Amino acid sequence: MIRCHWGLGMAEFIHADLRGSRFEQVDLSGAQLHSVDLTDAGFRGVDLSRVVMRSVDLVDVVIHGEIQNLTINGVDIGPLIDAELNRRYPLRSKMRPADPAGFREAWDIVERLWGETGERARRLQPELLHESIDGEWSFIETLRHLVFATDSWIRRAILGDPSPWDALDLPWDEMPDTPGVPRDRDARPSLDAVLELRRDRMSTVRHVIEGLTVTSLEGHTEAVEGPGWPEPRSYRVRKCLLCILNEEWEHRLYAERDLGVLEARRA
Repeated sequence: MIRCHWGLGMAEFIHADLRGSRFEQVDLSGAQLHSVDLTDAGFRGVDLSRVVMRSVDLVDVVIHGEIQNLTINGVDIGPLIDAELNRRYPLRSKMRPADPAGFREAWDIVERLWGETGERARRLQPELLHESIDGEWSFIETLRHLVFATDSWIRRAILGDPSPWDALDLPWDEMPDTPGVPRDRDARPSLDAVLELRRDRMSTVRHVIEGLTVTSLEGHTEAVEGPGWPEPRSYRVRKCLLCILNEEWEHRLYAERDLGVLEARRA
């Protein structure tokens, strides 16, 4: 028996064969899944906050994302993951600084590591830098997204520019289209063009961090105005800077991973 029922915004699928179905921009908050087969399913840009799973088989599963307060079989594995990542990447713990000096040290590390990654990218054929690996952003798109992140959290939130966007800014895929915020997925700028844009934005971050004091770090920004990201309100300066450090660190790891695939393919 297959029973599908829609009503008052709710759908019921009982004994239904939905293999291969695609759900995009769908609100499933509060949904109940019982005796459901999710073998080989793919999740991307999905919010699983406060999800409870019982009597599940989680075998050969790969998860990349923000993991906090995740309890599996009675064990909070968040701290275990964090400790292991810090062991693998000893500089990672520097991305959670506590004071202005720590933020300056963290940004020194970010600049140095991205400099090395940029030189690695230059050794590849330019067209490969526009190639997507497993549906992820290309190397050039990753750099464009980091320009967007800087424009958002530094130039808009901290410096108060309501519309700081460059035409090459690239928001995350799930962000709704917003008036005034560009999203040109078809653009194919050169590596030099994007790196020049990145140098400008990174120098802006450097300027902000060099001017930090204990008081300003713990303070709040003026309320930002106009449509865009982040939303129009005031933000803690520390939060804005931690967002940038997290974006820079994580996206560089993704870029390094994908550059390795492209290098192997070239070889």
